[in-house]
Amino acid sequence: MIDVAVRTRQYCTFRLAQHLCGIDVLQVHEILRHQPMTRVPLAPPVVRGLINLRGQIITALDMRTRLGFPARDDGRQPVNIVVGVGEGSEAMTAALLVDEIGDVIDIDPANCETPPDTIRGEVRELIQSVCKLDKGLMLILDVQRALQLEITSS
Repeated sequence: MIDVAVRTRQYCTFRLAQHLCGIDVLQVHEILRHQPMTRVPLAPPVVRGLINLRGQIITALDMRTRLGFPARDDGRQPVNIVVGVGEGSEAMTAALLVDEIGDVIDIDPANCETPPDTIRGEVRELIQSVCKLDKGLMLILDVQRALQLEITSS
């Protein structure tokens, strides 16, 4: 008998524009409705602000901007997915601002492939793989890369 738990991984799904995306559920700390943010002067456009989460200051990153998608124009507030990667001094925590949260789903790695050549630009760098689902495709986000912002001084 094959142990399905060994073969599949769980992903927290969310929507960005018309795209279904997912991140490994083990990287998700919590999901929050829109939170008040403090703007950060001179920060890159992807940094929407800072959130005070029970005394911990967390950077909020706009994933539409990070992936090069158009800005939200429907007036709805984004949802925060608080994620963490790394350990010890290498640990990074941030809130990813997404359009809406989905379900946690099980994915068989055999249904995932490297991003096709048709995906270009910033998106290609941040997408770990593309998974085939019954109702379309899901982009698996590389959270560690998404949190690594290149700050340039002018």
